Amino acid sequence: MIRKIGLGFVALIVLLVLVVLFALLVSRPETPPEGSNSFPWLQAGPCSIGQSERVWVDDSRPTNANRDFPGAAERTLATTIWYPEDFEGPYPLIIHSHGFLSSRSEVRYLLEHLVSYGYVVVAADFPLTSGSAPGGPNINDVSNQPGDVSFLIDSTLALAGAGKPFAGEIDSQRIGIMGVSLGGFSTSLTTYHPRLREPRVKAAISIAGPSANLSKRFYEQSQVDIPFLMIAGTADRLIDHASNAAVIPDRVPGSALLTIEGGNHIGFVGISEPAFRFVRNADSLACWSVQSNVDQEEGEVFTDLFSVEDGIILDADAPQRCQQDPLEAGHPGRQHMITKVGVLSFFESNFAATAQRRAEAKELLQTHLAQDFLEARYREAVVHSN
Repeated sequence: MIRKIGLGFVALIVLLVLVVLFALLVSRPETPPEGSNSFPWLQAGPCSIGQSERVWVDDSRPTNANRDFPGAAERTLATTIWYPEDFEGPYPLIIHSHGFLSSRSEVRYLLEHLVSYGYVVVAADFPLTSGSAPGGPNINDVSNQPGDVSFLIDSTLALAGAGKPFAGEIDSQRIGIMGVSLGGFSTSLTTYHPRLREPRVKAAISIAGPSANLSKRFYEQSQVDIPFLMIAGTADRLIDHASNAAVIPDRVPGSALLTIEGGNHIGFVGISEPAFRFVRNADSLACWSVQSNVDQEEGEVFTDLFSVEDGIILDADAPQRCQQDPLEAGHPGRQHMITKVGVLSFFESNFAATAQRRAEAKELLQTHLAQDFLEARYREAVVHSN
């Protein structure tokens, strides 16, 4: 009898597994046809991928006290270096900044895609905004993250001898940064803030990053003229598209906006595909998680950064996070594809070794991506003549 029950239970588990596999099979995202311009850019590049783990300590800056955490005299960053194993450079360098409550591996699918095309990519768990932060994640520590990004650049460029996991050298004239969500806001600060910015950055991407509080003055007064791309979705409940993304081409000189119709916030992170294929909009889960980890008694976030002089102001008209109704999100697999092509083509349009490759990447981003993905829209900043 027990044996029959056991066999029945095993059969049920097997049946459930088969049902799940079938559901995943029939719900696979549609890819562009092989003859399309985007198809080859979705394929892994020619380089195999290596990975090295480090714990880097910046003893020049402290970690603030945080709830029951007393603080520390230094900032410790658990770091991953992804690098091409069979390429001797010189390499473009990309520093990635993760979102609130997240970690350095949140968009591994994106980072490894870049590495396969010859990039060295570095990401760290930030001391107080990661999901493992002592005392709990504190969103306001984002003001310290531009310094962390500069420290990561310094530490990577200083690698030498047996301590350097990759052959060849980093090209210090091809350094880019990118970030998701709060990491996107950190990327904007690192690129444009008059006192926090990192001057070695030559191109930057914010993915679903907050920007409603960054006025036109913020971008113009910095006098920074580098390529900047915002990637965002119209079904994002945490970071309202109209207030944070649609305004970018009008506010940021040299910028562009890649919009994903039906894209949501959590749809950019790796876990969303295939975990949230069958969820109407998983941002409801993300909203609960973020709201539970932001202390309401601490008041408005980023208040230590607010400055009329710098152009960082409270936009009272912008919807607060998670106020808007949850729109139905598109397929996270399609969102990943558009983001992969967008990120790679943007960096290649600025950092590729040949002029022909840079031109091809630019044409793909400006024209072909939206032709191959009906959900994608691309818009560049208007250049005003004097």
